[in-house]
Amino acid sequence: MTQSDLSSALNRDDANAELFELLRIPSVSADPTRGADMTRAAEFLRRKLESLGFTARVDETGGHPAVYAEHLKAPGKPTVLLYGHYDVQPEAPLEEWLTPPFEPTVRDGRIYARGSTDDKGQAYAHIRGVELLLSQGELPINVKFFIEGEEEIGSPSIVPYLKAHADELKSDVIVISDGSRFAADVPTITYGVRGLSYVEIHVQGANRDLHSGSYGGAAPNPINALCEIIAGLKDEQGRITIPGFYDGIEPLTGEEREMWASLPQDDGEFAASIGVSALPGEAGYSVLERLWGRPTLDVNGIWGGYQGEGSKTVIAAKAGAKVSMRLVPGQEPENITRLIQDYVPQLAPEGVKVEVKALHGGQPIKFDTSSEYVQAADRALQRVYGKPAVFARTGGSIPIVAYFAEILKSPVLFVDMGLNEDAPHSPNESFAVRDYHNGILTSAYLIQELGQ
Repeated sequence: MTQSDLSSALNRDDANAELFELLRIPSVSADPTRGADMTRAAEFLRRKLESLGFTARVDETGGHPAVYAEHLKAPGKPTVLLYGHYDVQPEAPLEEWLTPPFEPTVRDGRIYARGSTDDKGQAYAHIRGVELLLSQGELPINVKFFIEGEEEIGSPSIVPYLKAHADELKSDVIVISDGSRFAADVPTITYGVRGLSYVEIHVQGANRDLHSGSYGGAAPNPINALCEIIAGLKDEQGRITIPGFYDGIEPLTGEEREMWASLPQDDGEFAASIGVSALPGEAGYSVLERLWGRPTLDVNGIWGGYQGEGSKTVIAAKAGAKVSMRLVPGQEPENITRLIQDYVPQLAPEGVKVEVKALHGGQPIKFDTSSEYVQAADRALQRVYGKPAVFARTGGSIPIVAYFAEILKSPVLFVDMGLNEDAPHSPNESFAVRDYHNGILTSAYLIQELGQ
């Protein structure tokens, strides 16, 4: 079948309507009150895959349920495992959404809804890609789906699940679409993801909030102490000061730096797109190098003291911050977590107690860009975009990827459909309608190419 025939066979309105149904389910894995919604989303996916002739089921994991499905009717042909996640980030701050986060709305060619790009839209594009091929005949390869419900909270129950189901999940290649292309008109194959160490810093001062007039100038101030600690985690060159943090890092190759420098990156446009006047970061590296190939440390949340209207003159008893560190090949999440746990107390001023609690993490990983699976993805993308794909890493983290490599022993292939301007994790998250439809075609063509 030619590209134009397959494109003309795509029922775009029906594909949109089904995705909208899924997006209306508030499957927020971090919210314990949404357990029923998590199950509802998993059952929605199971029913859809079953309707396509897959053997499909919803499995308990010890946490949120996972969906497994298989269509194994191509003996002797490769087997692909398509991975995605149906859980989404919390919708807060709700007041910043222009339209309700769980009522998908199309504006200016974009689908606005929580989970639209991360990852319901991209995962569902694979389901519709399979459906598109099935509408024309049998699948040319064996296809499995594994769609989980804990990615946004670090997939804590998935490792035991992978170990228990390793034989069933076995495949020749695992395809993941859970990230962003380099630009709207640039097909992209992602060959590396950063890892993650995520911690909370807790600072305790007095045994209660204190009147700032009666105790100010004598009592330790946890908020001030927290500010000192955070300020001490980086130097004036943007380098992280944690001893041993950079030990063993795999340096960027000259080929990588040259390849990324050739991409149509405009730092001014990048800054303008997020409404800032400068792009600070580690000295000696370009913006793309800092985003894709260097480790980072960022404060993601901070609390302490009075937050209401007007004033309340107290010295808070407690303060805290959430800190994420994105990691690159050569860094181990557990080791980095230990390093910051050892270092933060050294930065704390006297009079306060400090604790660094580990939350979750993930391994950084890189893939071979010369593999036959990457070449198949390149051919599929050329059929959609009319040009070869570029190779990029991503600054985000998908902890389960390292577990796939370790437990399932299968190569991973990233074929991302979204864009950074989709604002994943932010208010007004969106997914371009065109990108959704192109994602469906990309999935279908990829399965055809893998069948070659």
